[in-house]
Amino acid sequence: MNDTAPLGIANRFRGFLPVVVDVETAGFNAQTDALLEIACVPILMDETGKLYQGEVLNAHIEPFAGANLEPAALKFTGINPDSPIRKAISEDEKTALRRIFKALKAIKKQHGCRQCILVGHNAHFDLGFLNAAITRTNSKNHSPFHAFSVLDTASFAALAYGHTVLARSCMMAGIEFDNSHAHSAVYDTQKTAELFCHIVNHSTLLPIADNLSEQTNDTAAM
Repeated sequence: MNDTAPLGIANRFRGFLPVVVDVETAGFNAQTDALLEIACVPILMDETGKLYQGEVLNAHIEPFAGANLEPAALKFTGINPDSPIRKAISEDEKTALRRIFKALKAIKKQHGCRQCILVGHNAHFDLGFLNAAITRTNSKNHSPFHAFSVLDTASFAALAYGHTVLARSCMMAGIEFDNSHAHSAVYDTQKTAELFCHIVNHSTLLPIADNLSEQTNDTAAM
């Protein structure tokens, strides 16, 4: 026990920096279907120990060579990969991921965290597509994320509200959710981040003062 441990996000989640991630894709198969959008929001902590959202990092991504584009998935997300406007701002996977990873590594270092941990709603879906893109772009050494551990807001919401759907869970938490903006990576990431912060900040299961006063040097995998 170290009663003088500094107040900060590095001491809240065992040295991990939570980063909320949402991906929009052209299907459900991470190996074959295109990754079209990604948004990341680092979670930070104020001087009172409350979590809050950092700045959004996002990218529109060009489908990788040979990627499958399921028409039903494109209709669901409303993304048109051939839109001239989208083509003007989209990046290839390697450029997009490494740009975002570089920014996250800087934030991680600034706050004294040793690694990022992906936070998502049904988080292993997002992690699966992220890991597949990391493999395709040979970006393993660039990624700040833990390879398999996640924090899942679907599980958090099930515990807190007895519900697992993002929109419904947000509304039960008193968070506005506009379905007309859903399935945008940035919007869904911000709402997931808001839900995550709300649940953690209001949780009585792990008192903030007790948790922040205990510094751990354990670097083993979760």
